[in-house]
Amino acid sequence: MSFLSQSQSVSGTKHTAFIVTLLTGTFSMSISQSSLSTAYPAFMKSFGLSASTVSWLTTGFMLVMSLMIPVSPWLLNNVGFKRLFQSIVALFAVGTVFCIWAPSFTVLMIGRLMEALAVGIIFPSYQTVLLTITPREARGRTMGLAGLVMGSALAVGPIISGVLLSFFPWQALFALFLIVALMVLAASTVTITDVMPKDLSTLDWLSVILAASFPALLYVLSEATHAGMNAALWTILIVSVLAALWFTARQLKMKKPLLELRVFKTSLFTKAVLMTGISYIALIVTTIVMPLYFQDVLKVSPLISGLSLVPAAVLLSLLNPRAGSLLDKIGPRRVVTIGMSLIVIGFIMLGLLVGRMPLIVAIIGAMFTEAGNAFVMMPAVTAGANALPKSLISDGTAVTTTIRQLLGSTGVAVATMILSTVQAATGSQNAGFTATFFVFAAVGVVGLLLGLTMLENKLPN
Repeated sequence: MSFLSQSQSVSGTKHTAFIVTLLTGTFSMSISQSSLSTAYPAFMKSFGLSASTVSWLTTGFMLVMSLMIPVSPWLLNNVGFKRLFQSIVALFAVGTVFCIWAPSFTVLMIGRLMEALAVGIIFPSYQTVLLTITPREARGRTMGLAGLVMGSALAVGPIISGVLLSFFPWQALFALFLIVALMVLAASTVTITDVMPKDLSTLDWLSVILAASFPALLYVLSEATHAGMNAALWTILIVSVLAALWFTARQLKMKKPLLELRVFKTSLFTKAVLMTGISYIALIVTTIVMPLYFQDVLKVSPLISGLSLVPAAVLLSLLNPRAGSLLDKIGPRRVVTIGMSLIVIGFIMLGLLVGRMPLIVAIIGAMFTEAGNAFVMMPAVTAGANALPKSLISDGTAVTTTIRQLLGSTGVAVATMILSTVQAATGSQNAGFTATFFVFAAVGVVGLLLGLTMLENKLPN
């Protein structure tokens, strides 16, 4: 079947049903990633474990997810999308059943890692599929809708988990994920079709093994953030860097690589990847640093601290489709310039007013940075994909997702280091937050300069 006929097979009502099913499945998996930290105290009590051990439910999830991202282009090229999507949802559902049953933390961890395998494949894949089946001139609007769905997951995930855990045991959280997954699986038998063209090749297992260097780097960044560097972490870091270099060299030499890194030869794509990474840094730093500011400086309760980020997350969700529509109308340069400007303004405002702003002003500052993310994240992903031929879109989205994860983790590590180092040097909490906000305002300026070099008003041909 040709690509054209495949795209036509999801036109009209079927096209809408296809997108709804795809985004609903991705949405439920996104919530499973963002909402679990709320249940940490319940896990600690249920299994008699420390917070550091329980946190592996998130750390391990992130590592396995990162391992699967580079494999997603090969799966899209070699497995029919309907079978692939149903396998992903089924794997997620089975992992969730393990989590519900979990007589021990080990079983719970196995279930989470199975969920991570599914999420690692679906996250880059859903973007690739949406970009592939949508005409170039409408991609901004479609990806804006995708941003709305994912932003909503960020906003409602902690709220849903908080409500459920107030009335039910932690198993209820996974039961909700399971119900949604089974509904999506049932709907997929009718709504999901094989929309991706096949380009069969043999899976290069050596490249898969070398790709493990990326989650290993994330592990080093995560552990160094909490406990600092030690001999073991330095060893893992050195081995991971060497493996990553080997992986890169191997991909560039192969005719059919696991991950096509030649996408970086396209200047606009490279700029888009960097801007997506910078906007993700701003988002994740905001969601991690602001609750610390609310509690340590403004002295509010953890509950109020969590609720204080909801307005920013809701605004992010609402602006995503508007930003997508703007991209289709005025092109990437103006849209990402708006977004990066909001990020810079938000961090500068927070930096200037540390220790002198009431809670409402701090909330507004967070709203600025997350609103800016809406005008950069998905528009940059879309602009980068538009700069590539259709055959490279799957590789482009996998590369973008991988770089975004690495830069996001680096941002968290740097923010944590600045907070602790400056606070220790000055004896002032305010100084640590001020330095952190200004450093990431400077990172936003770099993104702004990148945005200004993009095409003026038209999407790339």
